[in-house]
Amino acid sequence: MIDRIYECSVVPELWPAVLDELAILTDSIGGMLFSARKAVNWTASQNVFDAFETYVKDGWLGKCPRRMCMIEKSQPTFFVEQDFWSKEELANNPFYRDFFHPRGLGWSAGTLLQMPTGDNIVFSIERQLEQGPIERNHVDRLNALRPHLLRSAFVSARLGLQRVQGASETLSRFGLPALVLDAEGKFVEANDRAQSVTDHVKFNEPGRRVAFSDRRAGAFLTSALEKLNGVSATDSLSFPIRNTDGNAAFVGHVMPIKLAAHDIFANSYALLFFTPLDQTRAPSTDLMRSLFDLTMAETRIAKGLMQGQTLTEIAADGDVSITTVRSQLSSILEKTGCGRQAELVGLLANIALGQSDETQDR
Repeated sequence: MIDRIYECSVVPELWPAVLDELAILTDSIGGMLFSARKAVNWTASQNVFDAFETYVKDGWLGKCPRRMCMIEKSQPTFFVEQDFWSKEELANNPFYRDFFHPRGLGWSAGTLLQMPTGDNIVFSIERQLEQGPIERNHVDRLNALRPHLLRSAFVSARLGLQRVQGASETLSRFGLPALVLDAEGKFVEANDRAQSVTDHVKFNEPGRRVAFSDRRAGAFLTSALEKLNGVSATDSLSFPIRNTDGNAAFVGHVMPIKLAAHDIFANSYALLFFTPLDQTRAPSTDLMRSLFDLTMAETRIAKGLMQGQTLTEIAADGDVSITTVRSQLSSILEKTGCGRQAELVGLLANIALGQSDETQDR
């Protein structure tokens, strides 16, 4: 299933079939993938395609309360209706009453990703109204796949959910600095934007390993590449790339090339792309979770540390043991490539620096 998800990254016409699989996994009827940056792009499984075509064409998208609620919650999870509304509120919600219910729909599990590049991605799995709400165990199944879904969808979104003919065109249209690597981390191909990271990443010629000025980034890439054949939801595939002063300049993201994606990237193993940290648009908590695949609990700890709380205070606020908090902190340090708590706080502060007051208050 994970391989098929990553296959969709550069073969986006396969998304409807994967959305159908997610629907079957959760006893639902279908699913939808929506992306927006400079333009709105979307795809859906066949069972709900007509409904979402109307949803987009007739302006329901701009009025959708689900998306706004997910933005306000700003948590790395799939949400269901019960997370936002009571039964009475849902019955009187004009969006559900006038759009979903007449079409036999009304229960969903959805998640949203906001990247500092301005990309917004939404997945929504839809269930028929008569079946009742999507159960928590099904939400847990979706959450286990969430990091893979969003990483793959981010690449698809940058390509406008349209298939391209070859590696060069894919890299050119991607719009972020990107390299293609083999299984040993050797350089295969790059796009023109990759020249913007050459102070931090060295890829002189095909057949030579990619090298980083930040040694920790190099070790992180090696570790990530080793995980790609059997990648799990808990594996971190993103890492900071620091300047000589220790401040993060980019976040590198590793994505496996799977199945039919090899038709685009022949003889390649992974796509390595970079998010510049001077393009921040989302709140710092959003950046933490989207850039480093932090869980909800890990995001809460990172936010607490940013606010000057001790681990004991964070444990008390979350009503969990100090042992649990320390274990989660250890996971955060591993995901962000930091060796110490103070280094983590410095990294997160660096990421938040470029934000406007308006963004922070949103």
